[in-house]
Amino acid sequence: MPRSAQPGQGADVATALYERSGAAAYGMSAEQFATILDEILRKYLSQDSAHASADQKADFCAGLHLEELALARACAAGNERAWQDFISRYRQKLHSMALHITRDGAHAAELADSLFADLYGVNARDGVRSSKLVSYIGRGSLEGWLRTVMAQEFINRYRKQKRTVSLEEQTEEGVQFAAAVPEPACASDQRLEAATDEALAELSSEDRFTLASYYLDGRTLAEIARMLRLHESSVSRRLDRLATGLRKRILAGLRMQGMSHAQAAEALETDVRDIRLNLRSRLTQDSGAKTFPGGKVPEQDAGDRSHD
Repeated sequence: MPRSAQPGQGADVATALYERSGAAAYGMSAEQFATILDEILRKYLSQDSAHASADQKADFCAGLHLEELALARACAAGNERAWQDFISRYRQKLHSMALHITRDGAHAAELADSLFADLYGVNARDGVRSSKLVSYIGRGSLEGWLRTVMAQEFINRYRKQKRTVSLEEQTEEGVQFAAAVPEPACASDQRLEAATDEALAELSSEDRFTLASYYLDGRTLAEIARMLRLHESSVSRRLDRLATGLRKRILAGLRMQGMSHAQAAEALETDVRDIRLNLRSRLTQDSGAKTFPGGKVPEQDAGDRSHD
């Protein structure tokens, strides 16, 4: 199941998955869609794939966002109707995401158009289009995946810019970097939630406050710096250090739970809003804190510090 489904219940399940996906509307055959599901099964069930029962495989596939998976893969294959549907559903959302990240209309349009070109596969090699949509596997929502890909593209652009213009110079000139607005959570891998929870629990109260202020409350670097009595560049470096450290801890936690390095790395691409873990509760819990407007900082006075 699904590609190798035998006559009977297995074939019925494969047919049901295909019909649920709506892949036929984009000229995708049941065999082609089954091949896509087989690739995903092999990747995520790994060594357990050969030993997994038909019911386990069917349950795994049934938990995927099948309609969005079919749309994404049809777009990657260059189906015109699929692209019409994608543009209708997501073009405006892509621009809204970009505008929220950049807070500037011109830069938002540039970021959204650049990502759309990557999704369409404008940069062809040897005459063959290469679309980023082929890497979408349906475990989370397509919108959440697009949001993650756009955020990564923005980070990549910022890192390139950082090589020529220091962050401190940018912050002193008033450049701010806004966080995304949380949305209702949806299904995600429990191993990712457990590893994330454990990694966050190891942080100090001030580090948790810094992360919560920036990523959950949408505070600017300047606002956080004033509250912690730090320079904006110090807050920026701390956020960078915390993000790097958390990624390493979560990767290690996922590996300890049996994931391969590749599986753990891809699990980290999950949008934070697709995680069921109550991130706000975990980040703001602090037994000995005095309250500031909209958040908490540790009981001890931060002092007039100029470094982390």
